[in-house]
Amino acid sequence: MDYTKQPLDYPQILQLLKDRGLIIRDDNDATAQLKIMSYFRLANYLRPMEQDKTTHVFKPNSHFDNAVDLYFFDKKLRALLFTAIQSFEIALRSKLIHHFSMAYGAFWIMDRSLFTDKKIFTDCAIRVEQEVFRSREDFIQEHFEKYSTPIIPPVWKTLEVVSFGTLSRIFCNLSDKGIKKRIAREFNLPQHKLLESWCKSAVTLRNNLAHHSRTWNRTYPIQPQLPQSLHGDWINPAGVANNRLYAQLCYLVYLQNATHPGNDFKQQLKTLLQAHPNVDVTAMGFPSDWGNEPLWT
Repeated sequence: MDYTKQPLDYPQILQLLKDRGLIIRDDNDATAQLKIMSYFRLANYLRPMEQDKTTHVFKPNSHFDNAVDLYFFDKKLRALLFTAIQSFEIALRSKLIHHFSMAYGAFWIMDRSLFTDKKIFTDCAIRVEQEVFRSREDFIQEHFEKYSTPIIPPVWKTLEVVSFGTLSRIFCNLSDKGIKKRIAREFNLPQHKLLESWCKSAVTLRNNLAHHSRTWNRTYPIQPQLPQSLHGDWINPAGVANNRLYAQLCYLVYLQNATHPGNDFKQQLKTLLQAHPNVDVTAMGFPSDWGNEPLWT
């Protein structure tokens, strides 16, 4: 089928939405909102109000303003999540650099024998070189002005400038389970496989945030492990959907508690939810009694 639809101006878009049953309180305000967010970005937040997903006819009493409120809720949520992931990422870098450098020296990242999957090792080595050579950080530039070998700086410089995705692949591919377990315990986790799972999930979530994509009710392809119990305050994972945002929020709260005791991440989240009472938290995977879980009290 050929695509024949033509672009619509703002008044035409509003009329189309009205024809589908959407209530628009103020055309001028609605136009102003469309000018700062594209229609198809806003359409993500209109979709929960649709009665028919094919014709896009809206349910009775559906309001444009509710979609805008949901958009701004999601925007604030992304900012909050990004801060929590940033804390985890920086802590993981620090622990990975320290423990493996103390055991294997300044350039362990170049030692193929320390890694399980040789193809992943090669892929990561190529990516590390690309990211280091692309870096404009002062400490990287000063290193290359002074030293010519090895080809990359020591890990305490190199791993500060690689992406979170590359860092995650390196950590998960390392074969020394003893050191990885030691790092996991510094996050108050019993073993490294759980930390690897959360790391992979956090990378996927962060990529979603970096592209400003819809976050609140998304189905996530990389699902974090949710153990039955942990040393710190945790949840009852029975019935919790691992592919929804609630699961991501739970491990982020746990990691925040492990690295930054006394943090206000979960309180900020609760405040955000209270400020947007129209948000359907069940679409985010929240169970009905989530507020009574030890992790959240």
